[in-house]
Amino acid sequence: MTLIKHSKYKNTGILFELLVRQITSDTLEGKDSPVKSILQKYFVKTELGREYKLYETLVKKTSISESKADIIINTLADSSKSLNRGILKRQKYNLIKEIKEHYDVDKFFNHKLSNYKTYAAFYTLLEAYNQPQNQVDPSQLINNKITILEHLIAAPVEHKSVRDNVMEEFKNSDQDIRLLTYKISLDKFNDKYKELSENQKNILKEYINSVDNLPRLKEFYNDNVTKIKTTLSELNSKTKDETVKIKINEIISMINIPDKNTRIKDDNMIDLLQYYELVEELKKANG
Repeated sequence: MTLIKHSKYKNTGILFELLVRQITSDTLEGKDSPVKSILQKYFVKTELGREYKLYETLVKKTSISESKADIIINTLADSSKSLNRGILKRQKYNLIKEIKEHYDVDKFFNHKLSNYKTYAAFYTLLEAYNQPQNQVDPSQLINNKITILEHLIAAPVEHKSVRDNVMEEFKNSDQDIRLLTYKISLDKFNDKYKELSENQKNILKEYINSVDNLPRLKEFYNDNVTKIKTTLSELNSKTKDETVKIKINEIISMINIPDKNTRIKDDNMIDLLQYYELVEELKKANG
């Protein structure tokens, strides 16, 4: 019996997610990201694009009945059999080669993804479906299906990361396949904040790059909290409106460095963005 090994270098869902993350990071750094052309080249009207649609369909389905989940798994697995495996293999090879031309491949793949476990299970399941059944370890097949079923049946969990909020869909020139483009748009941010300051852009960039490095992210957060408190105190001392001064002092007292056991989450980073927005408003008010 063959035990299929998962490869993140060959997993279409993971490849696409990491490209999404990279183009977001490039955009925040003000770079003209090569990933835009890479996405169009490898995911528009290609076997790779067709396979990604299977992954996309899977991860978007949650909180459904077991019977429906089973139908979805079987349908997607059967659909994968219509893909040209030779072309698909060649396109993945060329995609990795092109990624290496622009990025450090170790850093590119050194990120945790929320759907990694589901992607890995789906990859090995598709590989199993495209091999003679008597060559596949049945226990691995069962474990993969259970993992995917748990994803499909589970109640949806709210998880709004910065990466999710800096993406929106667009149609390509042929208007038949959707890819991803990006704009800076944060949940909980008022529409009046149409532009981000350099400090806010740095927060987004650090969040994207350090989301899987919690100690570094916490250190970054703590440093900024200290900086913000100091800056707000300095600006508030120059504020003439006594009512505003009282409110700002209340805010300053609420901004605290978390204890060593506290994990930095999305809301903490959004708080930083809003604190910096307050700093900018005070600077304008004080001339």
